[in-house]
Amino acid sequence: MQHDRTSCSINEEVKSGTLMGVFIPCLQNILGIIYYIRFSWIVGMAGIGESLVLVAFCGLCTFLTSISLSAIATNGAMKGGGPYYLIGRALGPEVGVSIGLCFFLGNAVAGALYVLGAVETFLDAVPSAGIFRETVTKVNGSTVEPIQSPSSHDLQVYGIIVTIFLCFIVFGGVKMINRVAPAFLIPVLFSVVCIFLGIFLAKKNDPADGVTGLSMDTFKENWSSDYQMTNSAGIPDPQGNVYWNFNALVGLFFPAVTGIMAGSNRSASLKDTQRSIPMGTLFATLLTTILYLVSVLLFGALATRKRLLTDRLFTATVAWPFPAIIYVGIILSTLGAALQSLTGAPRLLAAIANDNILPILNYFKVEDGCEPYFATLFTAILCIGCVIIGNLDLITPTVTMFFLLCYAGVNLSCFLLDLLDAPSWRPRWKFHHWSLSLLGASLCVVIMFLISWSFTIVSLALASLIYYYVCLRGKAGDWGDGFKSAYFQLALRSLRSLGASQVHPKNWYPIPLIFCRPWGKLPENVPCHPKLADFANCMKKKGRGMSIFVSILDGDYHERVEDSKAACKQLATYIDYKRCEGVAEIVVAPSMSEGFRGIVQTMGLGNLKPNIIVMRYPEIWRRENLTEIPATFVGIINDCIDANKAVVIVKGLDEWPNEYQRQYGTIDLYWIVRDGGLMLLLSQLLLTKESFESCKIQVFCIAEEDSDAEALKADVKKFLYDLRMQAEVIVITIKSWDTTQVEGGQQDESIEAFTAGQGRIASYLGEMKAAAAESRATTLVADGKPVNVNEKQVQKFLNTTLKLNSSILRYSRMAAVVLVSLPPPPPNHPAYFYMEYLDLLVENVPRLLIVRGYRRDVVTLYT
Repeated sequence: MQHDRTSCSINEEVKSGTLMGVFIPCLQNILGIIYYIRFSWIVGMAGIGESLVLVAFCGLCTFLTSISLSAIATNGAMKGGGPYYLIGRALGPEVGVSIGLCFFLGNAVAGALYVLGAVETFLDAVPSAGIFRETVTKVNGSTVEPIQSPSSHDLQVYGIIVTIFLCFIVFGGVKMINRVAPAFLIPVLFSVVCIFLGIFLAKKNDPADGVTGLSMDTFKENWSSDYQMTNSAGIPDPQGNVYWNFNALVGLFFPAVTGIMAGSNRSASLKDTQRSIPMGTLFATLLTTILYLVSVLLFGALATRKRLLTDRLFTATVAWPFPAIIYVGIILSTLGAALQSLTGAPRLLAAIANDNILPILNYFKVEDGCEPYFATLFTAILCIGCVIIGNLDLITPTVTMFFLLCYAGVNLSCFLLDLLDAPSWRPRWKFHHWSLSLLGASLCVVIMFLISWSFTIVSLALASLIYYYVCLRGKAGDWGDGFKSAYFQLALRSLRSLGASQVHPKNWYPIPLIFCRPWGKLPENVPCHPKLADFANCMKKKGRGMSIFVSILDGDYHERVEDSKAACKQLATYIDYKRCEGVAEIVVAPSMSEGFRGIVQTMGLGNLKPNIIVMRYPEIWRRENLTEIPATFVGIINDCIDANKAVVIVKGLDEWPNEYQRQYGTIDLYWIVRDGGLMLLLSQLLLTKESFESCKIQVFCIAEEDSDAEALKADVKKFLYDLRMQAEVIVITIKSWDTTQVEGGQQDESIEAFTAGQGRIASYLGEMKAAAAESRATTLVADGKPVNVNEKQVQKFLNTTLKLNSSILRYSRMAAVVLVSLPPPPPNHPAYFYMEYLDLLVENVPRLLIVRGYRRDVVTLYT
């Protein structure tokens, strides 16, 4: 199928190489306005010594950033977005978008910086072009030689006109920009040559007063710094309102070394990003840094400090053969830098919008190969707004902070990727190390605070606000970022440190395995009973902990693999909706019993295996005549006991409260079997939830004789006190469990359930005996297995369960929730019998947790 070539598609001819695509844009951005109209002033203010430190310090920061950029850019194909694309793929979409938008603002503001520089240079060269009246500035309180300064209104008017003109070029697309760029660059290179020729040819007071020619005496005089007060135009004035020091000069000079991202900003327009970005960026960085270092030495040896501080266009003054060439070169160089900023910023914004993370940026989306016209228009509006401000020295610190934030992000990205060294990290650029990236990031942060701690805080606050906005409103994007790799390695290291040994009770956390498959239909066709998720949250303190939600699909794995994937996705979505921290797992098995047996053996890893099995009590088994439930249910409990897992069975799940339903009354514990303190711990976890925080705990214990009751009560109180648990202790004696007292004195509902259960067990036993007689078997068979039924033992179980149920109804009828120990299934008893015992235990109790601990303490007395 052939596609029509639309007007917005980027053809192969438009794709740029290293020279036009990276080196020239970087060179134009770096070698700009600061060098021509501020650099000689910086040398005069800081002196030669500190100026060399300043250039080396800032140059080292950008050089290390270029190395980090080269490493990341050569680790695979790179789409549009430049540093945003690199940072986002390394540190995640939230960090990428927040830093990317700040970098976009920095580029837009930098465009205004360059435009103002070009206009200021033009008005200095042609004062008659000024529309408004010029100002005269005093030097050191006198008017020995008045210094002309362009009006701020002239800067605004001409700046707006120039910005609009540049936008028309940008609207012409990459092809037109590539054609225009050399026309801007050639005068720049020629002007630099003229400056150096003028420096070597200059003699004393030629071409102006204060020029000494290259002199060692001048070099020595200008070696040290001379920081002083200036007015807003930078002219020394004891009555001025600005005091300059090294930190302030870092803020003023650093934009002169920025621009290293100009090539990567146009990554979508490059033929080979992995070759062009490292070579072009590093070569432009090294070349301009050497130029700045040499210029410090030459400017410092050429003119007096007064001349350096008062001649705003010293480079034009000394240029050979005449200043006009330099004026033209300066104007075109700054316009070229502005053009590159106005070219890179819209493409950066469009790349952020195309990733579809923030819906609010959808207006700036563009199709592959199309020019970002709307983003360019928006960038132009921002640039014009900054031009209206008109003050160059107010704009530069803002630009610096945004650029440094981006550079720090690039360095941190390379540091993280290099340190983690994931299998996918295989950059072609080999000259990198995590220590260099960390040093580069540290330098960026140091420079930010050196310039201005207030601007630093504002820029970090802005990035943080964007970050949280992306977290709240943004769409999820999984780019395989470095943080995911870091989490993975941290999890592995933590898991290894935990080992496979027994967890100390002080470090014990409940890791419940929530058995989602219900005994019956789910309400509203959801993948898990809604109240199971609510109960899972009740087992966590302040939300800390993990739950594993598991469901079983019957059938063959190969036939139902797609069903299992869809079910797992649905279950994961649902637990997120219920705000329950956990993971979803779906297991395909021939039957529920086989599936659960596999789950209880293999689920989890090391000490992160689930330690509590949570499931719903099968209240429907007799009502719907589901004869397979008893064997399955008993099999699950036996599997948990064999695997040393605790068990919590929830009866009355439909009535379990959610987080908004406040409960009153008591949480009653019938602590019959030592369970390692699990029942006590569960009651305390319930109290941490808003729905149960108004309840009080009651602990019921069983004593053999009345004489033992007080001693047992005192012992249990002391034990609970040592465990930091507040509870009322109630002791029930064996005598109070006398069946005749129950029958004669209370006549409660338990007797009716007891009698009905007795009858069903007798009927089931008769059926087993008849089946055995018919098959002439010597043993009884239930659930496909031989059983040895001791009828006296069966009666004993029924009586004990009756007494416990009767006590629960007597003391805990109004309790918010009751916790009772789960009796293990008696060996050689049919599963049907065990279900009858449990049915009798839970009869008429609306909300009950049946708990069985495991052979480990989960609470401790000791600190």
